[in-house]
Amino acid sequence: MKRRYATLLPAVAAVALIAPVGLAAPATAAPAASTTGIAAAPCGTNVADRDGSSWGRTADGAHMRSGSSTSCASKGIAYSGHVLDYHCFTGGSTHSWTFVRNDTTGVQGWIRDDLLSDGGSFEPCNL
Repeated sequence: MKRRYATLLPAVAAVALIAPVGLAAPATAAPAASTTGIAAAPCGTNVADRDGSSWGRTADGAHMRSGSSTSCASKGIAYSGHVLDYHCFTGGSTHSWTFVRNDTTGVQGWIRDDLLSDGGSFEPCNL
């Protein structure tokens, strides 16, 4: 009789530990940064570093522009091996944009957020 309880007890304990985990609400991703009401950065706009998050973001062949529009001049290209320091984000006509300093090349500019591996900065520029 004791042997039956001894083998049953670990199984009951395992179910008791797993059951609450299975009932927990599913994890959800952080909401994407909204560009509603956030001004675009005109060509020639540079901004201060407001984003203190860690570096190591990547863009694979993304143009770094002088403002948050494809009509602004390209200042350089960020590649996947480059280290990017995000400063902040702003809106655009159809996309949000992040101002970055490319620590590999020293160039600063705006990259469209959908071209960045993690979607860009979550700190607004407040232009």
